[in-house]
Amino acid sequence: MLVKQGMKKVDEIIEMYEGRKSALIAVLQEVQKEYRYLPEDILMYISEAMDITPAKVYSVATFYENFSLEPKGKYVIRICDGTACHVRKSIPILNALRKELDLSDKKHTTDDLTFTVETVSCLGACGLAPVITINDKVYAKMTPEETIKILKEIREGEAK
Repeated sequence: MLVKQGMKKVDEIIEMYEGRKSALIAVLQEVQKEYRYLPEDILMYISEAMDITPAKVYSVATFYENFSLEPKGKYVIRICDGTACHVRKSIPILNALRKELDLSDKKHTTDDLTFTVETVSCLGACGLAPVITINDKVYAKMTPEETIKILKEIREGEAK
């Protein structure tokens, strides 16, 4: 039943774009917004519903960095490791987050799917380095301590 409900939502998204093959990227973006990643069964469903080969759907989903085939947390934390941020100590921030959330360079998402931690090459805010984003909200001139403080605030908000 859950799958059928999920497919109903996917059908609505496809219908928003009138099933146009040229709207595949937009459809995938909307699906990812809904599920926080692109589940394989839904990619196959999109393939059938939009009459696009599974290889084409999968190649688009894997080509663009913003798409994820793995579940992501409710809060996606991106740490910039571009030159300016790296020089201004972004790695200690990354290490503090990994320690606090029991993550590693191989494990990016907490077991409860609350947090995902990713490094990115540049967030385009070099003058504010080191920078992190949490669900696209920018936090400037961060320290490991300040980052953990923000995490605790998020957790307290979740507990309410």
